[in-house]
Amino acid sequence: MRALPLLLLGLAVTSAPALAQMKLQSKAAPASGPETRYFTSIDGLMDGNADVVLKETRQGKTVTAAVLDVCYPADKSSDRKDRFVANLTVSGQTLSGTAQSVADKQPVTVKLNRKQTGDGFEFRGQITIGQTVTEVASTDNSDLSEKEFQDNQATEDGITPQPKDFTDVSPESIGVRVKLDAAADFLKSLKGEAVEVGTSSLAVTCDAMRSGEQTINLTVDPEHAGALLAKAKSAPGVTAAGWTSGVVEMDRTIRFAAADWRDGDKLNRDKLATAIAGVLAKTLAAKPASATWNANTGKLKLVLKRPSTVYPALGLTQNYEVTALVSPDKPGSSDRLMLWVSSPTVSTSDDSAGPRLNLSDDSSSDEEGSETRDDNGAIDALIKELKGQRWDADKSVWR
Repeated sequence: MRALPLLLLGLAVTSAPALAQMKLQSKAAPASGPETRYFTSIDGLMDGNADVVLKETRQGKTVTAAVLDVCYPADKSSDRKDRFVANLTVSGQTLSGTAQSVADKQPVTVKLNRKQTGDGFEFRGQITIGQTVTEVASTDNSDLSEKEFQDNQATEDGITPQPKDFTDVSPESIGVRVKLDAAADFLKSLKGEAVEVGTSSLAVTCDAMRSGEQTINLTVDPEHAGALLAKAKSAPGVTAAGWTSGVVEMDRTIRFAAADWRDGDKLNRDKLATAIAGVLAKTLAAKPASATWNANTGKLKLVLKRPSTVYPALGLTQNYEVTALVSPDKPGSSDRLMLWVSSPTVSTSDDSAGPRLNLSDDSSSDEEGSETRDDNGAIDALIKELKGQRWDADKSVWR
């Protein structure tokens, strides 16, 4: 019986070398493969206005392939961009290649010397576009991994094709993502339509040039938004269309029953404008002067006036301008309306008969200029008048 432990001990000792050998074999490291690294800036290029992506493929520390993608201002007098993508030949520390710019079809020549300096990298050389030569002298550049680069490239245009309501997106604001080669035709199709195109969205950004898609921002009367979206979604080259962020701020928005403010399925705009102006007249102690609905955007502009106290002897007028927007509280049919009202913008004018004093709005003035003023509780007064609800941002509910 006592021989059994010795036998077991012998087996353990005998098997130990075999186990060690198996363990050593499992630790054998696989041969390292190629690695992709990125530089997303080269300081000073195109006077610091170039958007640069240099993609390198490396085997260990040796660069085996490189692609230089540069987006830059096509001219100094506009926001128009051009871009080139050059596949570079690697010869030791030299990266060189040729390309043609995408928009203006300019010939491009690249010759860069690359040098690692500690944890950073240095690039020196020349990039020639057409007849323009740009000297490159960029030091202390750092690189990114594939994951870091992709994380930084994520962009969001905020388009929501089917929002549950208008608490996160604005009822008058539409975004349309369209392929670059179809964008011009899409924009031309909007000529004559009751819609406003955001001019800032017409500029083709570097992100758009790289993705091949451009997002056009539109402002439309909420009553016509559904029809506009249906048209946009059926247009050639459109890859996404929906509501996005706009003028509506929830802290100045109320929701109320629609029944008393509609004639059939149409909003009674005159009745609603009169009600809003009446409430503002009381809170601002001013008289309604005009109410105008914008045919393109559906926004209501109200102007109210009262005597200015800035210099009583001159008999000047203090003008309050307020913008409002009304829509259903969600896309499609709804038995509730949503009303957003801006803070009043205040200006001073001479409205007296005969010769008038010409006044300029001075934004530095503490008294009266073209500036935003407190509305004396107009939102609370409108809630009471319309028997409405206010948005509770903490609980994300109407209360």
